[in-house]
Amino acid sequence: MKYKKTLAAFAAIATLASLAACGGVKDSGSAGSGSAITIGTTDKVVSLDPAGSYDNGSYAVQIQVFPFLYAQNYNTAKLSPDIAADNGTWSADGTKFTVKLKKDLKFANGHDLTSSDVKFSIDRIKKINDENGPSSLLANISSVDTPDPTTVVFNDAVPHDVTLTQVLSSPAGPIVDEQVFSADKLTPADAIVKADAFAGPYKLNSFKLNETASYAKNDSYQGLTPAKNSAVQVQYFADASNLKMAVQQGQVDIAYRSLTPTDISDLSKDKKIDIVKGPGGEARMLTFNFKIQPFGASQPDADPAKASAVRQAVADLVDRQELATKVYKGTYTPMFSYIPDGLAGHEDTLKAAYGDGSGKPSLDKAKQTLAAAGITSPVDLKLQYNNDHYGSSSSDEYAAVKSQLETGGLFKVDLQQTEWTQYNKERVVTKDSDGSYPVYQLGWFPDYSDPDNYLSPFFRDGNFVNNGYANKEVNDLIAKQAGQTDAAAREQTLKQIQALVTKDLPTLPLLQGNQVAATSTKIKGVVLDASFRFRYASVTKS
Repeated sequence: MKYKKTLAAFAAIATLASLAACGGVKDSGSAGSGSAITIGTTDKVVSLDPAGSYDNGSYAVQIQVFPFLYAQNYNTAKLSPDIAADNGTWSADGTKFTVKLKKDLKFANGHDLTSSDVKFSIDRIKKINDENGPSSLLANISSVDTPDPTTVVFNDAVPHDVTLTQVLSSPAGPIVDEQVFSADKLTPADAIVKADAFAGPYKLNSFKLNETASYAKNDSYQGLTPAKNSAVQVQYFADASNLKMAVQQGQVDIAYRSLTPTDISDLSKDKKIDIVKGPGGEARMLTFNFKIQPFGASQPDADPAKASAVRQAVADLVDRQELATKVYKGTYTPMFSYIPDGLAGHEDTLKAAYGDGSGKPSLDKAKQTLAAAGITSPVDLKLQYNNDHYGSSSSDEYAAVKSQLETGGLFKVDLQQTEWTQYNKERVVTKDSDGSYPVYQLGWFPDYSDPDNYLSPFFRDGNFVNNGYANKEVNDLIAKQAGQTDAAAREQTLKQIQALVTKDLPTLPLLQGNQVAATSTKIKGVVLDASFRFRYASVTKS
């Protein structure tokens, strides 16, 4: 949906000059001209290497410059071949999925792109297994074979895996150049850019981490979404207020992630700005570290029953409606399920299980839960959040959460925040660390439009959340639903998983939101669709 609005004087050429002055953009003909599309964002990039990132900021770059076997076309949730030549075929027993590649594929540097690069790309993500990487998405792929340069065979541990093509279109699916990328460690951004190791709609002429990125159209791309523009410049902003000012003053053509609700409301009154909205899917939640939360497994007073009671009491006290209306002005809605509204298997299990049973908080229920577990003193709770990745409204959101949890004196909350690149490393449990944050904010921007993507990355063994949670029954059911081709049977399994996770509470969903971008009226073709991503290829500028 698009709504017409207003903007001050347009100044894209001045913006490009300022970008070049800060050293983030290299002159490359059309990439430095006033016709380039300019985009502003507050998202942070963790890694340009797909093996080392599983976050929206990093994927926002990768989806522009790397090809995939399959991708979503605009305005549809249906997958289509990208560099694949067909939709793939399953063997009779459903354990082998064969894909043919288009002929004569090339990387921008002239290297051939063959089945060997596809196998290399999948194998290295699994081998590197970075704690911030997407290896958990590849759990069903046992191995990859390459019988010839244009044929790839995926050996799948789940027969007739209904999630496989979705995974191949996700952050685990970018195809990289095996002549450039390391097989067993992350490859630095500078080396990737210098080697021109790109085969997506664009290539990067220059890249300065979380400052600027300069894209040029990749003429050798043979995939689904060739670029309609010749160049894109991206500038990274420290906060939403500066991003809002930049789009108002014409310093950027498009502001995407993350404007505050107040910013969006103000910009919607500007006749020279369009507000573009896309379907929901984004989720905001609390995450519990099962090792170091109160009474967690690594604590001196470890007690599983008390740890569970703490999580349940938190669930009894949070007021989602207050967060949705007072903090986010209706741009988010309360989320009482693990699978969001609109997807198969959605069920509001958290509404009935916690609080007053109808979606509102209950102090009495929280008191009873803690007392039944033998917890009589106020619980000290260290709560971490981040506002440079999840938006500056996170400060108001978590101030409200702190107030809600301290109602009645059951919790004493120590609220802290950390910059994103540090936050993303310190939140996880690894073989060498139990993580640093007992309870923390987490957001989710889905990889693909399927309920599995709200379950596998969170609760399956080896998941990306890495919060110390494991439940064999949940793990096995998640694997089971991936192979259920009967929609009704799969939906029942999805509901069974949610019932179990609702009891365990490894995460606590709070809010579900839509996608929003603010653009100059000179910009057309911004699509925020069922892919849950903003791809630059469709954008034009008058």
